Formats: sequence, structure tokens, C-alpha cells
Amino acid sequence: MDNLNIGKKLKTVRQSRSMTLDELAEVTGVSKPMLGQIERGQSSPTVTTLWKIATGMKIPFSSFLQEQGSEYTIVDLQEQDVLLEENGEMKVYTLFAFDPIRSCEAFFIEFESGCEHKSDKHNDGVEEYIFVIHGILDMVLNGTKITLREKQAIRFEANIPHSYANPYKDTCNIYNFIFYKE
Repeated sequence: MDNLNIGKKLKTVRQSRSMTLDELAEVTGVSKPMLGQIERGQSSPTVTTLWKIATGMKIPFSSFLQEQGSEYTIVDLQEQDVLLEENGEMKVYTLFAFDPIRSCEAFFIEFESGCEHKSDKHNDGVEEYIFVIHGILDMVLNGTKITLREKQAIRFEANIPHSYANPYKDTCNIYNFIFYKE
């Protein structure tokens, strides 16, 4: 992952809103020193940190990860940067970065055996769609446990606490689509 590219995008968005690093820290819950390090490309932000920044700034998560495509885009996971979380047990690949016309973004995510990931709630109006390609995924949505098996999908309003877990022996692979209401 290109830390400098993420940092430049963060700084551009922050400055376009005439925000100081102090103000950004206040709305995101990420410390001012960490934000400064990210902007300078000196720190590699985690998925959780990027989600906090995206949520606080009310911008799509993937806006930090890829440039907008042209008329069509072919994605090969082997050529994509991977964002690691949970000590490398969770791998996030951006399939399609945020598209302002469709107000959505898409990810391919791998959860290794034993991986658990808690996601901060998103802004009101954000919906997530999860489709399990391989394995089994346990989710907790606002305190309710749900188990999704291969070829099952779920849609939910993501402005609630939610988590993902793979306590099973096989890796779990999912597609994750996030839709933003205008």
C-alpha cells in the first residue's frame, strides 16, 4: 500500500475543507500526531484507522485506496494492494473504489481462521452487502449473532456496531459492497 498516496489524499481532502489537524483529530478520533504521520507518508494506517478517518470526514473508505477508473475497469486481485488488519488475519482488497455516480464501493475480503474484526458504525444511510464466496462467517449486528455460509448473503444498515469473525478452520472469503445514500 502506498502510504504517501493515502497521505496526499488525506491532506488534500482536509485542506479542501479548511480543516486543521486538530479539527480532523476531533471529528475522527485519530490523534493529531498519527494524522500528521499519515499525511507525510510516515505511517501505514490500519483498516480501523482509515475507517475512523473516512467516517469522521464522511467520505468513502476506498477514496484513500485507488484513483477513479475510466470507462471500464478489470480487477485482478494479484495486482491489487492489500490492506492487512488483525495481525494479517484479515486481508482487504479494493475491487472498485468509491464511484460518486453510483455511490458505492466494493471489496474482496479474506478472513483467516481465528480472525475477529470489529467495525465502527458507519454514517446514517450507509448499507453493507456481504456475500460469502467460501467458508463460514459469523457476524454480530447490534448484538445479534448471525452465521452466513457459502453462497449466502446479507444486507444491513451499517450505522450500528457490527463485527466479523471466522472461528472455523477454513479461510472465509467474502465480497463486501458498501452503498452510500446521498
